[in-house]
Amino acid sequence: MFTMGMTLRVADFARVLKMPTVIAIGVLMQFLLMPLFGWMLAWAFSLPPLLAAGLILVGSCPGGTASNVICFLSKGNVALSVTLTAISTLLAFLATPLLTWLYVGQSVDVPVLKMLLSILEIVLLPVLAGVVINTYFGHHLERVKPVLPVLSVLSIVIVIAIVTALNADNFMQLTWAVVIAVVLHNLLGLAAGYFIARWIGYDIQIARTLAIEVGMQNSGLGTALAVKYFGATAALPGALFSVWHNLTGALLAQHWRSKEYN
Repeated sequence: MFTMGMTLRVADFARVLKMPTVIAIGVLMQFLLMPLFGWMLAWAFSLPPLLAAGLILVGSCPGGTASNVICFLSKGNVALSVTLTAISTLLAFLATPLLTWLYVGQSVDVPVLKMLLSILEIVLLPVLAGVVINTYFGHHLERVKPVLPVLSVLSIVIVIAIVTALNADNFMQLTWAVVIAVVLHNLLGLAAGYFIARWIGYDIQIARTLAIEVGMQNSGLGTALAVKYFGATAALPGALFSVWHNLTGALLAQHWRSKEYN
């Protein structure tokens, strides 16, 4: 998050705040499409109730902070990505339990204060520190900036390794139906975010940003809530999603980073 902030200036956020329409579209796609996709896939693959609840819960969560790193690597609009992550996280206070109740039929208590502190500590403060340093000292750090994407990639690799290690035993219980449902859930979100944005008329940079924000969820939150309120079985979709969406995001970033905007 700090390295991303090092690529931004205050003027970047000022421009984003002048784009309320795209922010509203991104948040709506996040909370309307992903829970719906989760419910449709759970029904299509006849997932047991607990696994269906876990899949839908992941879809009802806000955008993940890893999406900001992927957006940075994809040459997307990082300021827009951070803004969408922050707003969706704040709205998750109501949206996540309501959507989970709507599709699963049960209420989920979301730790609002902890989520607010997390978005402050993990996203806003590091990005703000990077922005301040870049704004006032950026001209002295030009030689360092090319290394920043490498540090971001290493961060993602570490995240994937930790998530995989912590859920190694649980992964052995996964069925192909669950795996395919989770994979399609992520891919549908990525595709919908990109192609809806392009259909509306937004440029490729914004389309990439919305694709990543819609397709990448805060699966860590989804996994934690699933364990607490539904049990370990319900946490399996979130644990798998944590690994899968970072892999697809990294692959997309590599592909998009090598291409110029059309």
